[in-house]
Amino acid sequence: MTQPSVLFVCLGNICRSPLAEAALRAEAVAAGIAITIDSAGIGGWHAGSPPDERAQAEALSNGIDIGGYRARQVSQDDFRRFERIFALDQQNLRDLGRIAPRRASAKVGLLMDIVPGREGTAVIDPYFGTQEDFAQTWEDVSLAAKQIVARLMR
Repeated sequence: MTQPSVLFVCLGNICRSPLAEAALRAEAVAAGIAITIDSAGIGGWHAGSPPDERAQAEALSNGIDIGGYRARQVSQDDFRRFERIFALDQQNLRDLGRIAPRRASAKVGLLMDIVPGREGTAVIDPYFGTQEDFAQTWEDVSLAAKQIVARLMR
């Protein structure tokens, strides 16, 4: 059996998707699960940049250092490399559908669809918000990470 693989995608890969990546890494380690995890952005504006300082601060407040993460743009190859690609909001989901290659093997979906009671909702984009918005983003992606790990444990 191959190792599970998950890619998180938001707009620029400096706020939501790196936090989702960090949350799932932490949950997987705690559960002792081997999983390939990455994050990417629809756009390449921030490629090579570290996560937003507020995202880094939120991760650090939860015991995780994401300062070494670097933003990248989602690629056609990602649709074959990853089993699951989770969009952080509906526009990201539409954009992934638009850029997916014909022979994509990844199952693409909205991240919060896996959290009971949160189906169809987006992880808020905290970029233009406050540190409290980053905390809400962390809470959302942590809930989703717990669900992903629970599903992998079954």
